[in-house]
Amino acid sequence: MAEATTEKKENLFVRAGKRIGKWFREMKAEFKKIVWPTPKQVVKDTSIVLALVIVIGVLVWALSLLFHWLVGLIIGA
Repeated sequence: MAEATTEKKENLFVRAGKRIGKWFREMKAEFKKIVWPTPKQVVKDTSIVLALVIVIGVLVWALSLLFHWLVGLIIGA
């Protein structure tokens, strides 16, 4: 008779441990791919963001004044 080879499955904790270990190894490999910006790039990007925030803030403020003025005209009429 031919012997049936049965391979015993690893238990849940061993399988989970292997998956968690693989996840950490892959995460470490991804961290090595990170390219950090230079301080000059950070200052440049931050100044762009601040300038845009100020411009959009002024536009929202101007629209608010305009709508307030229009509503005053409509209600006052």
